[in-house]
Amino acid sequence: MQLIQPCAIHWFRRDLRLLDQSSLLAASLTGLPVLPLYILSRWSGQHAWTGAPRQEFLCGCLASLAKNLEVHGNRLWIRAGDAVEVLRELIRESGAVELHFHLDPDPFGKKIEKSVMSMCAELGVACHGHAGIAAHGPTAVLTQSAQPYRVYTPYSKNWLSLEPPVPVKKIPLLPMHPQAGSIFSERLPDLSWWGLAPSGAAILPAGEKAARERLKLAIEQRITSYAAKRDLPAESGTSRLSQDLRWGLLSAASVLHEANTALAAAQFGSRQNVEVFIKELAWREFYLSILHHFPNVLDEEFNPDWRGLPWDEPGENYRRWQEGMTGFPIVDAGMRELKASGHMHNRVRMITAMFLTKDLHHDWKLGESWFMRHLVDGEIASNNGGWQWSAGTGADAAPYFRIQNPWLQTARYDPDARYIKRWIPELNDVPAAKLAKPPEAGRPFAAGYPLPCVDHSTERDRTLAIFKKYRNP
Repeated sequence: MQLIQPCAIHWFRRDLRLLDQSSLLAASLTGLPVLPLYILSRWSGQHAWTGAPRQEFLCGCLASLAKNLEVHGNRLWIRAGDAVEVLRELIRESGAVELHFHLDPDPFGKKIEKSVMSMCAELGVACHGHAGIAAHGPTAVLTQSAQPYRVYTPYSKNWLSLEPPVPVKKIPLLPMHPQAGSIFSERLPDLSWWGLAPSGAAILPAGEKAARERLKLAIEQRITSYAAKRDLPAESGTSRLSQDLRWGLLSAASVLHEANTALAAAQFGSRQNVEVFIKELAWREFYLSILHHFPNVLDEEFNPDWRGLPWDEPGENYRRWQEGMTGFPIVDAGMRELKASGHMHNRVRMITAMFLTKDLHHDWKLGESWFMRHLVDGEIASNNGGWQWSAGTGADAAPYFRIQNPWLQTARYDPDARYIKRWIPELNDVPAAKLAKPPEAGRPFAAGYPLPCVDHSTERDRTLAIFKKYRNP
């Protein structure tokens, strides 16, 4: 009878890379054969927290990861189902004596981790959860009284003062399990695994190599003008690394390391731009910290003053918002960009979110879910933080009386209407200046494009009245 060979399992989760991979490196340093594993979910059809664009990107990431592992003398094993039961079965099947994975920041992942650790203890398997989703994890950035921060500015000052982590070295060759041929693996998935049809969105190339190329482009060409261009949706002014951080194609530590290297080499005039980019990395980790310490933000307003705030029931205007047919060009351009590319410019995310919550008076949770179903970079923490910020209910949120005017936002951030016309071709012949204010005399901007579904001034006054009444009943 052939004996089972002891091995170490590395469980890939949202860390689909080989570079700066502390968990996989730890598994490789055990001296044991390494079994790299990804566990597919079994849901099918629609899902409130993901959709076809993101799953398509995931499929590309897994295909790329599988090829990269082959270069390192191993392969990617894929199983499907409940993580605890999948791992239990694979541990018994493979003879694994160690399990390594990166710790998840969200409550769903942490609940699974707790069960996995209990199962490993039951089986006598060494279970190692590694930090690595953030450059500075949620327990590393605390107040002097060891409490989590609720406001970004003091959090960021502490975050920026910490010694940046040094990206870990490359992994060596990964010895494959000697009985690999007898260990079952699912095929690499495509959208049909989840019963999804292609969305038609023109998403970015997936995989670690493509992410490294985007990082190189961001460092060499974008972050030195980041502060000046990041709010202009018609420009290529953002890093476009959000999906790579979400899926762990790049580690936060490596992005921060590259940014700090660029900062040290930057000329005086461009240093501020790089500093602003680094502070945006801190914003991402602030929201990860909020989710870690206050997981209730997924179900209710972070600020208890606004829990129970009345929202209108979604109807025709909500549908028009989803379809990019509100009659507010900057809002509609953003919503159409989202559907067409699985991405939306960050400034426009704020505009569309504040429009839904402050002009249409709809619950931020509706928009939060819609974005998660369409964004390739759908990050639970950042998405929730952004929506609650826009609604005025979250951590470090915009005050309820800060209500962006879509017309003024257009004039300031898309004055030539290049972004609007890129995504709303029916407005190509309309002078840009006209698109920065309501249409005249109740006539639509162009044939086939609707009139504004609401009057911004009227809805702004209504929002102020609702919030004031709720605060002072």
